[in-house]
Amino acid sequence: VLSLCCEACKKVVFHVPSELEADTLVGRVDLKECLQSAEVVSSSDGNFKILEDGSVYTTSTISLSAEKKTFTILLKDIQEDVQKKIHVSLVEEEKKTQKSRHARDTVLKRTKRRWGPIPSVMIENSLGPFPLQIQQVQSDTAQNYTIYYSASGPGIDQDPKGLFYIERETGNIFATRAVDREQYPSFQIICFATTPDGYSPEVPLVHTIRIEDDNDNAPYFTQDLFEFSVPENSKPGVIVGKMTAEDRDEPYTLHTTLKYRIVSQNPPVTPAFSLHGDTGVIAVLLPQLDRELVPSYTLLIEVRDMAGQPFGLCTTGTAVIRIEDTNDNAPSFKQIQYETRVEENRVNVEILRVSVVDLDEPGLPGSGAVYEIIRGNDDRSFEITTDKNTNEGVLCVVKGLDYESAKQRILVIAVNNEAPYMLAPHSQQLSQSTCSVTVHVMDLDEGPVFKPCLLRLDVKECEEIGTSIGRYIAEDPETGNSEGICYRIPPGQCNWISIDEKSGEVRTIKVLDRDVGEMRQGQCNITVLAIDRNGKTGTGTIQVFIQPGNKNYPRITKTEYIMCRDRKPICLTAQDGDEAPYSTPFVYRITDRSFASSWKITRHNDNSVYLSPKGDTPFGIYNIPVSVTDNGGKTGENHITVNYCDCTTPTECGRDGNVTLGIWAILAMILGSLLLLLILITICGCCGSGVMHRHVTDDCANHNLIISNTEAPGEEVMDHNIIPLQNTNDQGGYGIKTGDQQTFEMVKGRGHTLESVKGGGHQTLGSVKEGGGQPVMDTCRYSYSEWHNFTHPRLGEKVHLCRQDEEQKHSEDYLLSYNYEGKGSLAGSVGCCSDQHEEEALDFLDQLEPKFRTLAETCVKR
Repeated sequence: VLSLCCEACKKVVFHVPSELEADTLVGRVDLKECLQSAEVVSSSDGNFKILEDGSVYTTSTISLSAEKKTFTILLKDIQEDVQKKIHVSLVEEEKKTQKSRHARDTVLKRTKRRWGPIPSVMIENSLGPFPLQIQQVQSDTAQNYTIYYSASGPGIDQDPKGLFYIERETGNIFATRAVDREQYPSFQIICFATTPDGYSPEVPLVHTIRIEDDNDNAPYFTQDLFEFSVPENSKPGVIVGKMTAEDRDEPYTLHTTLKYRIVSQNPPVTPAFSLHGDTGVIAVLLPQLDRELVPSYTLLIEVRDMAGQPFGLCTTGTAVIRIEDTNDNAPSFKQIQYETRVEENRVNVEILRVSVVDLDEPGLPGSGAVYEIIRGNDDRSFEITTDKNTNEGVLCVVKGLDYESAKQRILVIAVNNEAPYMLAPHSQQLSQSTCSVTVHVMDLDEGPVFKPCLLRLDVKECEEIGTSIGRYIAEDPETGNSEGICYRIPPGQCNWISIDEKSGEVRTIKVLDRDVGEMRQGQCNITVLAIDRNGKTGTGTIQVFIQPGNKNYPRITKTEYIMCRDRKPICLTAQDGDEAPYSTPFVYRITDRSFASSWKITRHNDNSVYLSPKGDTPFGIYNIPVSVTDNGGKTGENHITVNYCDCTTPTECGRDGNVTLGIWAILAMILGSLLLLLILITICGCCGSGVMHRHVTDDCANHNLIISNTEAPGEEVMDHNIIPLQNTNDQGGYGIKTGDQQTFEMVKGRGHTLESVKGGGHQTLGSVKEGGGQPVMDTCRYSYSEWHNFTHPRLGEKVHLCRQDEEQKHSEDYLLSYNYEGKGSLAGSVGCCSDQHEEEALDFLDQLEPKFRTLAETCVKR
């Protein structure tokens, strides 16, 4: 190939075969000699392409005709606005003429063998010396021509400072420094052989230089931290995750054959996981992973190349394995009984919060509580929800409660988890946890409020009466202070303390002893009332706790014993009413020296000893003083009576003829006496009730309580329009004055009508009695018949007049409502029908029993 560049950059001639395949190198043009700053290089013929180094390649198959083929290479410098052209001509090579041979001779065609060197190898990170000869390329025509060598490709530079360079005269390829295989695994260099005039006698040679790997890279994990998770209680063999490491050295060699192993585990307990050495897969090893015991594990893992051999390079990585929670712990209430209060008619108000204990991980469905009211909410007055922040059950009233209907409600609440319960291998099936809530319904009243609503006071046992143990005050919600509030303790509670009415100071009113009656429990809840100026009340609770003390002396339970000739030791056992640490262990000691020399005490346990004689102690009855000291230092003196008898069994010494009563016999005698006393009291009570009975005459009304539908006694009417009438023939009546003449009509029981009369005196019920006009009084006042004869005609007249209006017509509204009497009518008031002397002869009310005196006082005008 001939490469020429005219000085004027006008013409280049290439000698090529007549047939050119696609992608065939035609030749190379030195573009920089024509235009140093060429930015655009293009061809006028699309069958050819020009590379940046000036190489000309065909883009398709080309056949040259007898004439030469030409095209133009266009060079442009856009910034300088310079343009130059290179004319390229392709000329077919001349064909060599062959001498004619005899027909018998075989025609032989000689093909030139092309020299193709094997790829060169350069050790990665070679230590030199540099420049280091890699390979030598040589042209077959070098013996006929003076050949200059050149090359192009990655890393090639004609200057020795480059990575590779080729000597122009010899064709030796040199490396100037060490090469990193991970950066340049191989190089392909195109070598050219040209004559001094630019003629290329051979096609360019492609030479490959391969960089041989050196184990200079340690393996590395693909992540700084691997995080995995596995459910608790997983079975062994369950895959947790995979550790992944890489090595930048040459693949499929020992340099990249990796091995994994676990270096350490934190916490350093029993190994919980296994690691596959070739794949890096982590699996469960421990049969029981309990999140409540160990929530997470941290593994330090090493990866080493060279198949894990000691001289291989290694790196460590960290894997954190979190144990996922499962619902293997059932929730349970912190307390099984709650009490709360709510005012009646309050709705959509929170009255109580209940809490549970769940060992599962907070915030997950395995620990999320779901509350349910399973009893006591038939009318759906209550509702309970879960506070997602605190996991507490919030009990609310959604329908108003009625204090008069029910003063308290008792609810039963159950709790479950959002997730279903999973029974762990090491746990047992648990029953559903429940609690009871007592809701006290209060009358609607905003009374004082205690802060806190529950006050705990600790009192030492056996403190003196009147000892101040604290102060409990309430505040008025409206004013925020305690002024004007008084305190008291309602009756019916344990009377251990008292509270000052004004200051709220709490004092003891008795000696608190844990061994006495209701104090045996050691605590008592006392409700305290706070009352403000308006009479509104608030309640609080004081919890009094009795702190145990050393108040009891230890006593030996049995003090009389019989010892036979076998001298079997007697076991003495003491009791102390105090609690630890003021009770056991006990220390026994014989206080009398004379007895201490003949009797001995041997320890049995913390509260018992053995008592036995020393030496030759004679038979007889011994009263041995023994002291017992408790752990708090209190000593109790006891006398042990031992009947040291010459017998075989203790029963032989107990036959002394004395007769004693057993406890059941004494109890039967006491119960018989009480029964006899009760019979006597009953008989006396019956006799007394007969004497107290008073005889009441059926005809008398003054000693009986008569049922009446009137709301109050009749009023006295003093009206000048009402004139009392006197009539010797009738029982009496009243007239109604109209102008100067008064008239009225009275319909009597027998149908008689009274005409108008004038004058006369005031006729009363007394004048009617006995049919005469004179008032007659007796001890029984008036009989029912006398009262009926007096009132019936008068009431009949009133009813008759009420049924007429002013025009003597029938009135439509004479049936009036109870609380509205209407306008005045002609009938006037019915109060005139009452006897003016009714208030007399009421002395019998003073003779009634005490429980009727209040009623009597309301009937008599004092």
